[in-house]
Amino acid sequence: MRTAAILPIKHFAQAKQRLGASVADPLRLELARAMVGDVLAAIAETASIERTILVTGEPSVVEVAHAQGAIVIDDTAGCGQSAAVNLGIERALTEGMQRALCVPGDCPTLDPRELAALLGSPASNEPEVVIVPDRHGTGTNGLLLAPPGAIPPSFGPGSCERHRELAIAAEVSWRIERPASLLLDIDTGEDLDTLRARLSAERLGASRTRAVLDRTSAKERSVITTPA
Repeated sequence: MRTAAILPIKHFAQAKQRLGASVADPLRLELARAMVGDVLAAIAETASIERTILVTGEPSVVEVAHAQGAIVIDDTAGCGQSAAVNLGIERALTEGMQRALCVPGDCPTLDPRELAALLGSPASNEPEVVIVPDRHGTGTNGLLLAPPGAIPPSFGPGSCERHRELAIAAEVSWRIERPASLLLDIDTGEDLDTLRARLSAERLGASRTRAVLDRTSAKERSVITTPA
């Protein structure tokens, strides 16, 4: 089944504000770029994904997206994640895609093997919605739509339940899946602490993100060890 991945990426000037003091401003922007790069790399390694569609108003990710063979749509309106995903869905339909997998650009540990399992042959050709919640179980970190217009995307707080209700209202088969590498998105300092712990304890990819966090840790150690 022809499948597109859709990544809605905010302009980095507005991205990751909730990280606050966990990461200094210049490194916060670098971290956002690194996470997008890691997600794009994982998608590029997933053979069952035929097209990658990046919807963004952030110019600094265009080059890396094109290098990975992605289609880039300029999100000039900047009306939020759901509106951006809708732009991606429209393009996926134009490209003849039969499924669309909507994922965020801030799940840097995304595992191509888990993506391949998530996208395994569907039980039938009937319409289906697969919802991947965030680690708290309330938001949506992944939304697999077959066909791409099976339900309208409705991201934001409480979106996991909202997507389930939309599927029921549309009389479309739905299910919840929890691939571990797609559960952790990085929005807050707590999320970042969890990511650091996982990268230290497990053999994960996220090479670009790991490099930025390693530099951050090195600078923190320098500040601590430098005499006043």
